[in-house]
Amino acid sequence: MKKVIYFIAFVGMVFITSCEKDLDTKNLYGKSLESYYKAPKDIEEAMAGVYNAIYTANVHSNESLAANLMSDMMLGGGGPDDKSAKWVDNFEDPAEDTYRDMWTQCYNGISRANAIIEKTAEADFSTFFDTPELAEEFKNQAIGEALFMRGFFYFRLAKFFGGVPLIIALDTPRDAPRASYQETFAQIASDLKQAIETMPEKSFSEIPTSDYGHTNKWIAEAYMARVYLFYTGYMTNMMGQSTDVLPLVDGGTLSASDVTAYLDDCISRSGYQLTPDFRNLWPYSYVNTSAGTSALPWAETEGLAWVGQDGHSPTFGSGNYETMFVQRFSFGDWGWDNGNIYTNRLALFTGIRGNSMTPFGEGWGWGTINPKLWNSWDDNDPRKVGSILELGNSDQGTGNYQADKGDHETGFFNKKYIAIQHQDPEGATKGMFVQLYNWGNADMQLMHAQDFIFMRFADVLLMHSEITGTAEGLNAVRSRAGLDAVGYSLEALKQERMHELAFEGLRWFDIVRWGDVETAFNSTINVRNSGIDATYKANYRAETKGLVPIPETEMRLANGVYEQNPGW
Repeated sequence: MKKVIYFIAFVGMVFITSCEKDLDTKNLYGKSLESYYKAPKDIEEAMAGVYNAIYTANVHSNESLAANLMSDMMLGGGGPDDKSAKWVDNFEDPAEDTYRDMWTQCYNGISRANAIIEKTAEADFSTFFDTPELAEEFKNQAIGEALFMRGFFYFRLAKFFGGVPLIIALDTPRDAPRASYQETFAQIASDLKQAIETMPEKSFSEIPTSDYGHTNKWIAEAYMARVYLFYTGYMTNMMGQSTDVLPLVDGGTLSASDVTAYLDDCISRSGYQLTPDFRNLWPYSYVNTSAGTSALPWAETEGLAWVGQDGHSPTFGSGNYETMFVQRFSFGDWGWDNGNIYTNRLALFTGIRGNSMTPFGEGWGWGTINPKLWNSWDDNDPRKVGSILELGNSDQGTGNYQADKGDHETGFFNKKYIAIQHQDPEGATKGMFVQLYNWGNADMQLMHAQDFIFMRFADVLLMHSEITGTAEGLNAVRSRAGLDAVGYSLEALKQERMHELAFEGLRWFDIVRWGDVETAFNSTINVRNSGIDATYKANYRAETKGLVPIPETEMRLANGVYEQNPGW
């Protein structure tokens, strides 16, 4: 079995020595803007630094956790001491810098991407490749990839904070004021457009599995649609400024037909496709043959087979052709600096509190599921049980569940991202990924190497339906779930996105851009708090317009240049 350990290289912007005239200024040990970015290895190291900026130390700055907790699908949960989860879920700010790691890491990634964009354009890689065409292809991929990642980080900032300072060159002043919402999205769209036009047109099946986790032209096309839908929806439904175009930096715009053309290209030429069974996308469908047992009683009976998370590599099953862009995770050790940030903390924090079962491991109990979702979901849709874990159900592997271990207990947890464990051949219960990748430290807090999926092909099809107002993509997704075709309506599209993409960090942004956020939290939910019956109702405040606060430290450092978001 392929041993996978993802070493995340951190590459700083520059290591600059003293410039005093009477000292030798030659940099013997570090790398500078003058000496670096000259060879393909330099670019690969620098690109690793860009992707490294996705990871954050503060768990509330983790996009997947923050977006899920704020959505109407999840409650705060946790134990009595986990107050911050409840505060975020209730739209309160736990601390003045709750989201600062997200802010600083995004700008770290942006700065590193800026260096690649500028310095790679000047570099000559011809001596490192057999042909000029291969050298040019490498350069184009590097520049296009950096442009995409800069757009990705600005999109993350804009979704959470609104308009932000635009640092788009190495010499841009770091005390730049916040750009407007429109200016920020114009930069995002322009970066993605240039990335699409720059990156090579290789089908997914032609891209080496070693590059899985990196972006490509087709991912950029898909993200353009996501940006278009969020911007036009937010401006129309949250700001009251109706628009159906996405602005560009040069004053131009992208229309719905322009974005549809990108999606058509992605659908027809990318090589991505739907996995035949939705459930096979998630690790619970893995059959643990090493110990002679299956992950779930129905996994083997229904012929489930996890497709894995190494792209089109057939390491597991037939390979994964649906997942497009992910945050890759590995393992860690407590003796390392930030030894736990490269494990998937969504799986840890939303695992079942105080319960360790097979195949579901223990976690901190955050993000319990709103029972309204379970109760309203058609039982004939296999995605219901394929997405939500019902506690106390032996068929689901949770018959030994012990209740009243935490707060906001509803009897349901997310199944897509949850701790998975099995017995090893010696009979010891260990994390699934620890066993698959032969990792030595089996600590339950460090065993989560499941990718977090930012973009998959099902979303491409659903976005195509939403932008075009047609049902073809929507019904392709429904057909995969064994459901009858429906005519297109926005309400049908909303239902389909809710069911197909549950707990994937998209629901919060969907209800914001649709303007549904102001009514999404009107219902009161019956819960149990550490064994006591209670009710809960989140307190969304419309004046925030779906944004979180600018970190107070950044406000102070800006010395009056920034204005705090409304409602905070």
